[in-house]
Amino acid sequence: MKRSSARFLCTHTGSLPRPEQLIRDMYAKEEGVPVDRTALGAHIRAAVAEVVKKQAEAGVDFINDGEMSKPSYATYIKDRLAGFGGESIPVTGYQDLKDFPNLYRKVFGDPGRSRRKTPACNGPISVRDHEAAKTDVANLKAALTGVKHEGGFMSAASPGVVSLFFHNGHYKNHEAYLEAIAEAMREEYETVAGSGFTLQLDCPDLAMGRHIQFGDLDLQEFRKMAAMHIEALNHAVRNIPAENLRMHLCWGNYEGPHHCDVPIADIIDLVFKAKPQAISFEAANPRHAHEWEVFKRVKLPDAKILIPGVLESKSNFIEHPELIAQRIARYAELVGRENVVAGSDCGYGTWVGQAAVDPQVVWAKLAAMAEGCRIASQRFWR
Repeated sequence: MKRSSARFLCTHTGSLPRPEQLIRDMYAKEEGVPVDRTALGAHIRAAVAEVVKKQAEAGVDFINDGEMSKPSYATYIKDRLAGFGGESIPVTGYQDLKDFPNLYRKVFGDPGRSRRKTPACNGPISVRDHEAAKTDVANLKAALTGVKHEGGFMSAASPGVVSLFFHNGHYKNHEAYLEAIAEAMREEYETVAGSGFTLQLDCPDLAMGRHIQFGDLDLQEFRKMAAMHIEALNHAVRNIPAENLRMHLCWGNYEGPHHCDVPIADIIDLVFKAKPQAISFEAANPRHAHEWEVFKRVKLPDAKILIPGVLESKSNFIEHPELIAQRIARYAELVGRENVVAGSDCGYGTWVGQAAVDPQVVWAKLAAMAEGCRIASQRFWR
């Protein structure tokens, strides 16, 4: 991934607001209503072209397809992999929300979250659709033609996050399940990276997993589980250079109290062992905004790049560019200006139909981030 050299560069996490027609198409598809595949493909291509244009207009440097072809960053794999034909078992063990039952009902009543399908693994996992990732690549390449940008990226579910949302009802243990997922996802990973785009691996299992799935484990046991997930990830991307990879660390993109979140200080050493060169993580929301101080004590490995969130992903407040510049500066002063790329805490369309932030506000936030980068750049590159 390109480093900030003459100025601070910016990106985001991946998912962006989808147009209403595409949301209706996706709802129908998820609910088993027959959908004209040709028309759906045309709607996706048009949505990718529009979302790429809007990113460029906002001043985003590293641009993606907004995840327009996916019902969510993780559940899309059910349409691309075989072996997931079991009963859908939603993950409901959000420890922080259990303390606040009214909020729990509100969060799980979200139209996007309530519609998501996570069928259990009930057979051997293999690639079922060999064309989907290729189509995604082609759509983004076409949309980027003639558009000013510093690079393109595409996101994909990590082996660990697939295991987090899709119950294992087939493999003998969690390790075997991870191995099977990693091998099946490798084709998509290599397709994206081989296209010239940076591959982003979404890894909320390494943080969010602590309080929604593995809360019964103590910290050391969770760290062992996280290390296993990182090993599976590294194995899956063994043929891809580290500089073609970035990863996203996340504690869950939902409006909850998050008081059960594992501190980044407790997992950052493990995260550094993952192969991706760049690490995107939440750094703007009220539960994690203070954690920049961790890098006073923890040395950033020479090969790594940080993509701290400077935009909150669940609030309609538009961050002031001066605040964004301050957030960028905190990290740049600790790890070096060339090792910081500005980002967002998480996505703005994590699930189809999920819209905590108004779509028009999303674009204003991204424009504010680009302006914050310009302000910070004037201070660090004179």
